[in-house]
Amino acid sequence: MLSISPSEIPQNLLHSHLVSSVGPRPICFASTIDSLDNPNLAPFSFFNVMGSNPPIAVFSPARSGRTGNNKDTVYNVKEIPEVVINIVTYSMVQQMSLASAEYPKGVNEFIKSGFTPIPSEKVRPFRVKESPVQMECKVLEVKETGTGGGAGNIIICEIIHIHINEDVLNADGRIDQTKIDTVGRMGANFYCRAHGEALFEQPQPGHNLGIGIDSLPESLRNSKILTGNDLGRLGNIPHLPNEADVAAYKATLTKKFSNQEELHLEAKRLLEGNHVVEAWKVLLAGM
Repeated sequence: MLSISPSEIPQNLLHSHLVSSVGPRPICFASTIDSLDNPNLAPFSFFNVMGSNPPIAVFSPARSGRTGNNKDTVYNVKEIPEVVINIVTYSMVQQMSLASAEYPKGVNEFIKSGFTPIPSEKVRPFRVKESPVQMECKVLEVKETGTGGGAGNIIICEIIHIHINEDVLNADGRIDQTKIDTVGRMGANFYCRAHGEALFEQPQPGHNLGIGIDSLPESLRNSKILTGNDLGRLGNIPHLPNEADVAAYKATLTKKFSNQEELHLEAKRLLEGNHVVEAWKVLLAGM
């Protein structure tokens, strides 16, 4: 395994390792304005929300690794401590990329990238009409993490108003992950699309504590067939099927397993279909 001390490798290589391993990263498409009312629009992938009471968003425009200069966004939020965070979707990604170009200060990226500016309700910067979710924010703090190329500027914002396009809502009035079609930033020139087969559901444990992988028989923990994900599914149920259920299930089995490998392969097939209880019944019936 490659072991690295961040202080001992070039900054651009360190940056590559970081952004290529920490991903996908959501994209903050930030609309700001300076004291002369010049708008600016720029995407940043060092971004996330950090709570909902109050609702806080944090993003970080890094200094240029080449020049060490800050982005216009940093100067703007220091002059006018407001920002609109527009969520980026697949249908916007090419125009968003165009807006990321290092145009000189004063150039209007709305015009360059062809996005439609619309007035906000509680802050001065414009919203991006094409974005399905627009968060109007007041800037609480700007913290500089360094002065050299690649150093971050952590911008902490409170979300004070949200606009959501009804086209991405489900019948319950919540954002439908199959409709919003967001994109995430990876390393180098790569992005990913949160859509279609790329989406999968993983039920949260909640208050039902799983039995844990440590409770699995050694034969399962050391299986050559079952993966870590498979063991995680087996260990995530609150209790094993009882003996009566296992016996009843065993009576319905038409297939006999001649060895442990066949047994584990059948359990794996059931787990891939998310039939965790049935997988346990197969395993217990065959042990």
